[in-house]
Amino acid sequence: MKLTGLVVFLVSYFLISARRLKWLGFDRPAGALLGAVACVVLGVLRPSDALAAVDGDTLLLLFGVMGMGAFLGLDGFFDVLEHRLASKARTPARLLGWMVWGAGGLSALITNDAVCVLGAPLVVRTIQRHRLPPLPFLLALATGANTGSVATLVGNPQNMLCGLLGGLGYREHLALIGPVALAGLALNHALLHFMFRAELAEARLAEPEPAGVFSRGARLTLGVIAASAVAYTLGGHLAWTAAAGFVLLMLLQRRETRELWPRIDWALLVFFSGLFVVVRGLMESGAPARFFEHFPLASADGGAADWLRLSAIFLVGSNVVSNVPFILVVRDQMATLANPTLGWELLAMASTFAGNLTLLGSVANIIVAEAGHEVGGIGFWQYLRVGLPLALSTTLLGVAWVLLVAG
Repeated sequence: MKLTGLVVFLVSYFLISARRLKWLGFDRPAGALLGAVACVVLGVLRPSDALAAVDGDTLLLLFGVMGMGAFLGLDGFFDVLEHRLASKARTPARLLGWMVWGAGGLSALITNDAVCVLGAPLVVRTIQRHRLPPLPFLLALATGANTGSVATLVGNPQNMLCGLLGGLGYREHLALIGPVALAGLALNHALLHFMFRAELAEARLAEPEPAGVFSRGARLTLGVIAASAVAYTLGGHLAWTAAAGFVLLMLLQRRETRELWPRIDWALLVFFSGLFVVVRGLMESGAPARFFEHFPLASADGGAADWLRLSAIFLVGSNVVSNVPFILVVRDQMATLANPTLGWELLAMASTFAGNLTLLGSVANIIVAEAGHEVGGIGFWQYLRVGLPLALSTTLLGVAWVLLVAG
């Protein structure tokens, strides 16, 4: 076993999991990039092998989907949506429900991270304008975006990885996991409503402002996003379909493209690029192979109990190691399962619902927590009180459904 690759991974993982080291000035993308460079400098990987480890399909898919989401932000879609939700909801309890389902539905189309980046400032503004209790509405955005994103292979980065690495079909995934997303959002809504029923009953909405109408650009962008979803469903290449949708919007909208670039999360692309290299260095060290020799994912059973055990491993592993590196570490082991396709579907689902387990389980959670600081934010234990039952119940529900339908 080559220890250098293992050490580089462990140091990189520390930098990534620490979220931000103020004394070093490092955040997650910087930690992943440092690890990638160290893999080459220390001879863990040759430069050509390091570049080959970067999965271009995943980066292109992220870029295209984020680009289409950027157009929604420029078109003022979320500003109009904010006023429409408040005017139609009439009560804080209904507004909470609209936020859960709205965040969930949008995240399935433009990723949960993009929904939280674009939606968090508007949720904070709504809380301030109507003097609402902050915690339930911040949680509605974060957990709703995570839960709804499970429905499609473009809903979040881990689903993209599972789809591309596991050869999953967009249409097949939507047919299998779409009902789980709907049931999960219903559970999400009910849990938040139950846990915050007293605060919601005491709150009142201020007189709503005129809602306005969605601009022509916003309607056009929604049309292209919907057309991209149809193309995915018909078997279009995920990455190039997303990129084509983004470019088509550039041609149709004919606005200054330099307005778009600041709205793309370039740091996320750097993070993924570096992580691909670091995990490839870990695999070359032989440490994962040695570990799985003693603790294999597959077992001789192959029954429902075994799939439930695997889903629990996926749920816990995605929180301990973080979902994206966990998927990259177990990718080779997935082929040893009795039904690899079913395994990839369960991994996509469990790693997504794992994002709801703790405040640090999802980038989307961090985005909402950071944006919500001015209204009180979200504490770790405050989040866990909701996230723990939500993650466990949705995962159990999802495993039961998947095994019933496809097992």
